[in-house]
Amino acid sequence: MAEVRRFDRWVLTAQVVARNGGTMLRYVSFFSYTGEAWERMIKRPGNRANAAQELIEEIGGQMEAFYWMLGGWDGLVIYQVPDVASAAALAGRVTSSGLLKGISTHQLVSSDEGHEALLKAKAAEGAYLPPGTQREWRSDYEARG
Repeated sequence: MAEVRRFDRWVLTAQVVARNGGTMLRYVSFFSYTGEAWERMIKRPGNRANAAQELIEEIGGQMEAFYWMLGGWDGLVIYQVPDVASAAALAGRVTSSGLLKGISTHQLVSSDEGHEALLKAKAAEGAYLPPGTQREWRSDYEARG
């Protein structure tokens, strides 16, 4: 089970158990609208969080949060989907509208999963040869023999 961290009243995990008992992966997508999209939204204001939630649910996921932002991105959405193909389908569907000038999707990794990755990286340290370096021929010979 994924690690659970409590921050005030929020509970954050990288993987959650879906209602059907399967594991869902957690993602965050940052997005920016085109000028045309802003013009359309200003002329006909609507709740974009509802639109995002409908799409995420249609793909088999659940939306956790939708935020507008100031800065390099116009907003972000945090959601859970059953697999990477579902996350890619979501990004492809919204990008195909032509009304986003950018989207960046990232899978979230819990602290426990990050720690496990570090342990695996440490265990594999002898298998990695950095670019531009060579093994001593004797070390290869001694390892075999």
